[in-house]
Amino acid sequence: MTTVDPAERDLVRRAVDGDQRALTEVVERLRDPLYRLALRMTGRPADAEDAVQEILVRVLTRLSTWRAEAALTTWAYRVGANYLISLHRRSAQEEARLGLDDFGADLREGLAAADHRGPEATLLAEEVRLTCTQAMLQCLSREERVAFVLVDLFGLSAADAAWVLDITPEAFRKRGERARARLGAFLRSSCGVAERSAPCRCRRRIGRAVELGRIDPAAPVYARHPVTPGGRTVEEAAAQLGRLRDVAAVIAAHPDYAAPEDRVAAVTRVLRSGRFPLLD
Repeated sequence: MTTVDPAERDLVRRAVDGDQRALTEVVERLRDPLYRLALRMTGRPADAEDAVQEILVRVLTRLSTWRAEAALTTWAYRVGANYLISLHRRSAQEEARLGLDDFGADLREGLAAADHRGPEATLLAEEVRLTCTQAMLQCLSREERVAFVLVDLFGLSAADAAWVLDITPEAFRKRGERARARLGAFLRSSCGVAERSAPCRCRRRIGRAVELGRIDPAAPVYARHPVTPGGRTVEEAAAQLGRLRDVAAVIAAHPDYAAPEDRVAAVTRVLRSGRFPLLD
């Protein structure tokens, strides 16, 4: 397990003792990583916004139970993963029971004969790519999805990720291998970003995606999503694809999305309202 920074121990102690500045710093540290976890698991910003608000409340009201057995963010991932795996609300792919084979067949339908042209072509191609890689994850089971996200996208060690999910390292290894194998086979057979010989091209998918309502040219969801100050932008994420083309790189090449300010502020108001025993 990762060694815990003594400064982090002190920060949490002060927050639990009622130091409002320390509590604010804890929220600032955790808000965006937890939002990105929720976004990868739910597949839609609106659902991720609801989820991260609930997760932050759970994390902060349980903060006194943190025993520094893992880094604070890793511990918060454990709270978040437990909530997200058991979430009653389902994504569109989960509702439709859409698997990777079905999704691949869907991508091959309606491809234009030539690349989309126009001043917004690059932006819309990025929106297609970002939307598509989110949808790929939704075709995995929740258990496979969170295993892939924690290690291959967020960079946790296998030992830390197994602890987050409260399973044995061997069980975690099997989940991760299964997720990587399934996604790898899909990308090689379908995705031109990952495999040049594969049929789908983002610029040739734009028209169909607009027609199906999967992207909105007037209001791109992912390509114009706010990012963490100093974090990776859409352009930087896209540039990553020029250097790396493995499974994790293709799906990880998203900006460092930021949690909505209004949801984070709402959590702070709730905790200070007296409705919950603060940090109990």
